[in-house]
Amino acid sequence: MRILVHHPLVELSFIHSVSHAGQPVCAVHHDLTGDTDAMFTSEMREADVVFLCVAHGKAIEFLKTNSLLGNPKIIDLSQDFRLNHIFQANDGNSREFVYGLPECYSEQIQRADNIANPGCFATAFELALLPLAKAGLLTNEVHVNSITGSTGAGQAPTTTTHFSWRNNNVSMYQPFTHRHLLEVRKTLETAAGNAIPEMNFLPLRGNFTRGIFLSAYTTTNIDLPELQNIFQQYYADAAFTFVCDREISLKEVVGTNKCLLRVEKHGNKALITSVIDNLLKGASGQAVHNMNLMFGIDEKTGLQLKAIGF
Repeated sequence: MRILVHHPLVELSFIHSVSHAGQPVCAVHHDLTGDTDAMFTSEMREADVVFLCVAHGKAIEFLKTNSLLGNPKIIDLSQDFRLNHIFQANDGNSREFVYGLPECYSEQIQRADNIANPGCFATAFELALLPLAKAGLLTNEVHVNSITGSTGAGQAPTTTTHFSWRNNNVSMYQPFTHRHLLEVRKTLETAAGNAIPEMNFLPLRGNFTRGIFLSAYTTTNIDLPELQNIFQQYYADAAFTFVCDREISLKEVVGTNKCLLRVEKHGNKALITSVIDNLLKGASGQAVHNMNLMFGIDEKTGLQLKAIGF
């Protein structure tokens, strides 16, 4: 909502909520005070595009129990259509969802009526390895370590998001089994045109609120200049993904829709570092980027945001 309120080509038709229906949006989201006088509503209204910002498993349920007026395009931020791209409605009509990673599927997104927005870890993961997959260089086992802020766990308080537990603390969860691995593998294998080796993924909970810092390494005989060239060429036309020849850090991307990448070579290992804001490039910013592509709007419109760094 924060992005769309300030998007020069967007008018908010309605903001749907059952629990907050009838309340001013800024009474719930205080950061929007003075930016909008919109009210939450439980009614469906016509729109050109609908963003589904619901929990995993709830998007399918929502579409089965609600009629979207005017046959709008859909951008779903849950995981419901990332692997199974076909939704069969109760009236017998079906919707086909395109995986919404612009750096890989820009042309398909521009023709799409429905988008499955990628996961946050998946976005950082895929952007780190897509150039290698496309070049046929993902031939050896991949090791990935990544740490994410507490906002990656959603808004509802839990034991592991509570301040007193999270502060001054780091922990691992779902090692080797994180749900985003399935969409990552599917994306990379599509790019490679064949099966890829095992990916060892160790996700960590960080003691900060926003951002993902991911590092991936794999064995390769390709030298550093060629590796860097492969990445530079792959992302030459990318609107928000940039390859850097220096150390990168979270504060450079938190608050923006950017992904920064660094490519290094240590002995026979290629090391790729990837940093994003999990709430923007890993979720809402990428969703608006997809909307821009779907409607023929310049990719950066509404997304020229400032990082929290000085």
